[in-house]
Amino acid sequence: MKLETRIENDTIWLGEHCGVSFIRTLRIPDDGREYPLPARLGRFPILKVDDYAHHVPDPWREHGGVFIPMYQREALWLDLSGSDWKPHALKIGIGKVNAVSGEAWNAGLTDDPQDYVVVPDQPWLDGINAGNGFIRQFVAMPLGQGQTVEAQVSGSEDVGGVQLMAVAPKPGRFPDTPPVEPFRESGVLYSSALSDMGLGVGGRMTQEIYPDDHGLDTWDTDDTARVFVHIANSAMYRDITGVEPPPTPVDARSYAEAGLPWFALDDGGSGDLLAPDRLAAVKSINDLDGTW
Repeated sequence: MKLETRIENDTIWLGEHCGVSFIRTLRIPDDGREYPLPARLGRFPILKVDDYAHHVPDPWREHGGVFIPMYQREALWLDLSGSDWKPHALKIGIGKVNAVSGEAWNAGLTDDPQDYVVVPDQPWLDGINAGNGFIRQFVAMPLGQGQTVEAQVSGSEDVGGVQLMAVAPKPGRFPDTPPVEPFRESGVLYSSALSDMGLGVGGRMTQEIYPDDHGLDTWDTDDTARVFVHIANSAMYRDITGVEPPPTPVDARSYAEAGLPWFALDDGGSGDLLAPDRLAAVKSINDLDGTW
């Protein structure tokens, strides 16, 4: 059985119980220091490839899915929503590289190393797994310059974008209907040239990627939903849609001058996955070209 996929309020729902939004945010400085979580600056609009089939590149039509606009070197984070009473496993690929394990993207699940997060309890993901309670922030970069995670880990960057796959629990593992008492909907815990884009990495941010307490046998890999998220730069988005992309987000100085907050999450010691060697070796954009 395949879970149905839909777009609602700029959120991709993979089935009824696993939602992913792409959040515009401050690109934190890549200066060797470690930063807490920056605030949300609104959701990126999500558009269906099929609705613009006559204007998108041929590979987009082949992959299908959706697309979002990003400026070069703009940052984002993934806001993850789910029902407490029926969690799902979620795999996240950066190009053809798994953002959690660093392994090549595939349609299965593994726990050695764990290559997925559980929604809930994982409320968000701001970057690739750097271990020790940290991630390296997702930052948009054009394909073909060797600066994406995909290029550095796989040696090529011919896919780009983001891949998502949700896996439902096996029948009987969790309720099919919500409990009588009110349940908490997790996920929101605080208030140029035409080219495809991929994701490189920026600065270090405090964030843990939680181990799966339910166990690998919980998940039904025959009951899944997948979607490919293409990333268009501002000029490409304008040519495809005929409308302007969202304005560039604030820089670090404007962020501080506006008094926008930073956040920390009290997760009660949920643990953190170790950083795989493949992802630990990924260089930031600053390391590669000396600019952040």
